Amino acid sequence: MKKKIVIVGYSGHAYVVIDALRQSGFEIAGYCDTEQKTHNPYGLTWFGKETEVAEELSAYHFFAAVGHNAIREKIMAVMEPVLGPAVNAIHPRSVIDHTAILGNGILVAANTVINAQAKLGHGVICNTSSTIEHECVVGEFTHIAPAAVLCGNVRVGARSFIGANSVIAQGLSIGSNVVIGAGSVIVRDVPDNVTVMGNPGKQMA
Repeated sequence: MKKKIVIVGYSGHAYVVIDALRQSGFEIAGYCDTEQKTHNPYGLTWFGKETEVAEELSAYHFFAAVGHNAIREKIMAVMEPVLGPAVNAIHPRSVIDHTAILGNGILVAANTVINAQAKLGHGVICNTSSTIEHECVVGEFTHIAPAAVLCGNVRVGARSFIGANSVIAQGLSIGSNVVIGAGSVIVRDVPDNVTVMGNPGKQMA
């Protein structure tokens, strides 16, 4: 019997989530969002806004299918006290070492690799073909974009964004609320609350 789940948020990022959930054995019962979507490519039922209907969804699992880190965090704060911990959406074409530790509400998209002793906090996104190498630690509600690479023993704080095709060199620390631009190569530690872009990465004014 398939496990039924409600997704919260229903746009481009959610389509990736839906694929991962369906291929890992979930049935999508419907979605919550601020309004009913006119574009509904999967023909899903709209349950309403999550803050208004959470208590009516107790029969379902849920997943926060929103790419924006702060919004994803707020959704989980609303839904988890009512429905319990968010499930993980793990695509069957991903590779996760058995020693890796994952929190709740994590997306591991297709062709992602999470290697030995890695630790991922709640609400992390590991997008398509990203690589989380050995002993990396990724803070809550951080987004690792498609094809980004965290080399071994990298630390990333909470609510950061590691852009597509960027590379974080081994052993570095990336702060919280950081944005790393697409295609950047980071070769030194990055403090909290900054944007870094380029090869080598430079802090933007």
